[in-house]
Amino acid sequence: MKIAIHGRNFPESARPYIQSMFEELARRQAEVIISRGYREFLDNAGVAHYSQETYTVEEGGVLDADFIFSLGGDGTLLDAVTHVGARQIPIVGINIGRLGFLATVAPASVRLMIDALFNEQYSIDERTLVSVRSSQDIFGNLPFGLNDFTITRTQTSSMITVHTYLDGEFLNSYWADGLIVSTPSGSTGYSLSCGGPVLLPHTDSLIITPISPHNLNVRPMIVMDSCQLAFEVESRSGNFLAALDSRSFTVETSVRISLQKEAFKARLVKLKDDNFLNTLRSKLNWGWDIRN
Repeated sequence: MKIAIHGRNFPESARPYIQSMFEELARRQAEVIISRGYREFLDNAGVAHYSQETYTVEEGGVLDADFIFSLGGDGTLLDAVTHVGARQIPIVGINIGRLGFLATVAPASVRLMIDALFNEQYSIDERTLVSVRSSQDIFGNLPFGLNDFTITRTQTSSMITVHTYLDGEFLNSYWADGLIVSTPSGSTGYSLSCGGPVLLPHTDSLIITPISPHNLNVRPMIVMDSCQLAFEVESRSGNFLAALDSRSFTVETSVRISLQKEAFKARLVKLKDDNFLNTLRSKLNWGWDIRN
């Protein structure tokens, strides 16, 4: 079995679990390839990883592996999605971060997780991605995202206007700090903090959520994920920020942007005890009521 591994800095308390993970993979004679930046961090941290092979996104990402392990929070898993892209290599999210709606494997359960993979005791959870196209190349070879696409004002600009079209028909002009288009996976992220609804992961929908709209009767809207959205932006500064998951760039207002569902999906590994509703209750503290 070949395992790709990507991660970020981890607290000292997580070190024993990460070392144990590499030892278990070595014991099972798994072939391991590590993202170059994470490999350097592991070397500096003194973690023995038994691997000489590395990869980078610039060199094509993970070209061949049975799984990719993401060690961090949800942001690290979003990075891992770009490392595999259309190859759709299954992603295992090991939560060494804080919230973890996507990365759900606890560090203490890593050995059990590896055992489940080798014994094929898991399922694959396919998640919708969004694809962004524009009149100017913004996101290069990675124009897709798992959580959301956002258009926001720059730090020095005033409110912007986002003229939005749905399948070629005018929908609305959003006078606001910005606009979020979220997938069901991203509904528990930025969109939620701006008043958007929570969607179950396999809902065939997208959420359009305005950020601090100037018109108080403008509310988040759910649309079918088979539609195509298009955007034209007005800004006094002549530019705005376009972000796809954690990647953001300053864009001139002359640029036209369109968004639709990506042709391929992100494939997340789901273990036996992994349940989205349990995660919701745990992470959002639902049920913390004396009556329950």
